[in-house]
Amino acid sequence: QVQLVESGGGLVQAGGSLRLSCAASGIIFSINDMGWYRQAPGKQRELVAVISRGGTTNYSDSVKGRFTISRDNAKNAVYLQMNSLKPEDTAVYYCNARIVDGVFSVNDYWGQGTQVTVSS
Repeated sequence: QVQLVESGGGLVQAGGSLRLSCAASGIIFSINDMGWYRQAPGKQRELVAVISRGGTTNYSDSVKGRFTISRDNAKNAVYLQMNSLKPEDTAVYYCNARIVDGVFSVNDYWGQGTQVTVSS
């Protein structure tokens, strides 16, 4: 059984910063890509940023230059540093990880979500 536990959401004023953390625990052989997604009310879940095991990153155009994704492979953790936050960044943010959890077994896991609210 694998769990992803997120932390770091909250309420912040526009222009402010927040740092999200997500740690994986359980039976983990290795972790491939890790990423952050978000879902605003009435909208579909969208990719925010993804990072490979080797550190290659990709960002959605809406957050490029403002958000930074990073990971610590030793801790099975991924982080999202969010700067210059805008009201349109308000959403529930979800951590995702593609985890090798057994011999010939790879599965996608999701965190429970953490609310980020940016006030204008």
